[in-house]
Order: sequence, then C-alpha cells, then structure tokens
Amino acid sequence: MDELRRELAALHQELPRNGLVAWTSGNLSARVPGEDLMAIKASGVAYEELTPEAIVICDLHGELVEGDLSPSSDAATHGYVYRTMPGVGGVAHTHSAYATAWAIRGEPIPCVMTAMADEFGGDIPIGPFALIGDEAIGRGIVETLEGHHSPAVLMRAHGVFTIGSTARDAIKTAVMCEDVARTVHLARALGDVVPLDPESIEALHDRYQNVYGQR
Repeated sequence: MDELRRELAALHQELPRNGLVAWTSGNLSARVPGEDLMAIKASGVAYEELTPEAIVICDLHGELVEGDLSPSSDAATHGYVYRTMPGVGGVAHTHSAYATAWAIRGEPIPCVMTAMADEFGGDIPIGPFALIGDEAIGRGIVETLEGHHSPAVLMRAHGVFTIGSTARDAIKTAVMCEDVARTVHLARALGDVVPLDPESIEALHDRYQNVYGQR
C-alpha cells in the first residue's frame, strides 16, 4: 500500500506539469490490486504539497478506510467506475482548458485526425451533467463509455474523466485528450473539419492498440 501511495503521489505531478489543472483541482486514483479498495488524492491538497501521506485509501463507495485526510470530493465517482468496470485500474479527472471548453459546449470532439483514431478509436463523447459528491457522475461516465472505444469522456459543464488499465494509462489519456481538444479547436478555427471514415478509424485504432510500440 505504501508503494502505491508513493507511485500515485508522483504521478499526480503529471497533471500540473502538463497544464491539465489549476490550483488544487483534478485528481487521480488507482485500484488497490486484489482488494475492493482504491487510492486517491485527498481533498484540497496543493500539488506542491502532495506527499504519499496525502494519498488516502477508500472503499469503492468513496468512504475513507485508511489515512488522516478527507478523500477527494470525486471519490464516489471513481469508486463507481471501479465497481462497474472491473478492467479499469486507474481513473483521472481534470478541468483542462480546451477539453473542458468542448464539455461546456456539450459537443463531442470529432475524430478528424489519425492520432485521435489511434488513441480514442473515434469521437470523444459527451456525458450528462451531474452534481458533484455522489455516484451520479460515475453513472454518467460508465453509461457514456459503454459501447465506445474512447477511454475519455467529457462530462457536460464539468470536465474530463479518463480511464486506463493503470493510473499511468489514465494520465496519458488525459494528456492526449487535451492535446486533441486543442488541435481540433485550432483546425475548426481555420474552417470546416472532415471526420475520418469509420473503417479507417477502426483500422488505425487496431494497429495502434495491437501493433504499435514494443511488445
């Protein structure tokens, strides 16, 4: 458990480093292997003060199990995702500017570039508006991602939630989500954009997921 806390505290630094959060906003969690528990950032802790002691252990309903600080206000959201998506090992949440702008508009980010097909396998979808503090956001995340390749969802008027097999994967997806949100926004400022055809998207996604990189 101590090693997981250290790893998660270190990974949290990728959020401000990549410009995905402001002040104390945003969070990252990881499933505790072999247990119905998760590790998550404590509420309201500044990133420069985020030590392993500021990572708390919760059950999958967001209730504190181990630690001296209150869990993130998004703990119940993360817990719902873990309970209903057993393959998920990490969840990240950001209010990154470009992706959140799409969320405010309530508009999916269209799949108009190969890098987006690679990573997301299609559009990045919009989830419903829900209040913070209980499982409503988690339900919206799970229901929206069902049937999508995308490991990211833009929750309406709120921000970005991403999932991965590990916490590091979830962070990578959050970084890539902001990158494509910015790029597609800039492209649309120049004129109309044309989505890739479904067959090309599927082929690109399959290659990236199963062939690209070291195996």
